[in-house]
Amino acid sequence: MSRSIKIISACAACAAALGLGAVAVFLNNDKKQVPTISKSEETTVPVETTTEPLIPENLSDRYSYVPSRTGECERTKSLKRLNKDIMGYIKIDGTQVDYPFLLDPGELNGSDPYYGEGSYIPDSYYLEKDIFRQYYDRGSLFADYRNIFGSNEAEHSENLVIYGHNWYDGTMMGSLRKYRSGADFYNQYPFIKVSSNYRDYDYVIFAFLVTSGTYDATDFHYWNMEEIDTEEEFNFYIDCCKRSWCIDTGIDVKYGDQLLTLSTCYADWDNSRFIVVARKLRDGEVAGDLNSVQHTEEFLKAQKEAAENAAKQAEEQPQQ
Repeated sequence: MSRSIKIISACAACAAALGLGAVAVFLNNDKKQVPTISKSEETTVPVETTTEPLIPENLSDRYSYVPSRTGECERTKSLKRLNKDIMGYIKIDGTQVDYPFLLDPGELNGSDPYYGEGSYIPDSYYLEKDIFRQYYDRGSLFADYRNIFGSNEAEHSENLVIYGHNWYDGTMMGSLRKYRSGADFYNQYPFIKVSSNYRDYDYVIFAFLVTSGTYDATDFHYWNMEEIDTEEEFNFYIDCCKRSWCIDTGIDVKYGDQLLTLSTCYADWDNSRFIVVARKLRDGEVAGDLNSVQHTEEFLKAQKEAAENAAKQAEEQPQQ
């Protein structure tokens, strides 16, 4: 979706959990500034424990209903009673990714009647907050504040970017590291189900890779590419994914495909990120059936040649 003005900001980084403490990554509005990382052995943020979320009785009356073909689903109606920032739900079989995700509220200054005390730069509010807006060191999954993923599909961002912490026990986006083990896990679990507040969508992963989260260390500023308005921009994004991908998945990706990018930390010492990139399934493609998904001609040709070579070698083996 085209916009007259594109807002550029630095990387919305997610913090990786370490053995004795969490790595908190903060952002800066100036695109020339790189994210900074701070460490602490103990969390010093005061926590007020409550048994029930403090939700105003009339909170649901504040939501403006947006009509669509199907209307908001029942799950969304329930979740939005807890937080108006709920944007959707994401689930990946074989991983612990099975969460609602929120839309980052953007820049917040001082005290806000809904978000509370404290100032926040864009893409930082839910780094250490749960869906009740209470302090939670594991944070929540959240979409970039510039993303659009509502009832009107024509207005959807070309690239839905979702951030989450890389926790050692696999929670949040920690279990995405399973894809780094190789093709076997990918071939088992190549699909992602993402629901907006209005309908369900299926995506197929075409790349997963390690890349830099430092602005000046790379030309692949994926965190600034929610809106991909031209074919040149789209091809640049895909080429950047392919030049660093862990394996060649062979999935065909073309201009016009809707993209999904999941971003989490990889290593704090070099401010790197592990990202998983998928595209929405096309007509005729079926979630759960990788053979129904269109692959590139080069990939199919290479597979055929590999199969022929394997068969030839088997024939040449002496009979036992």
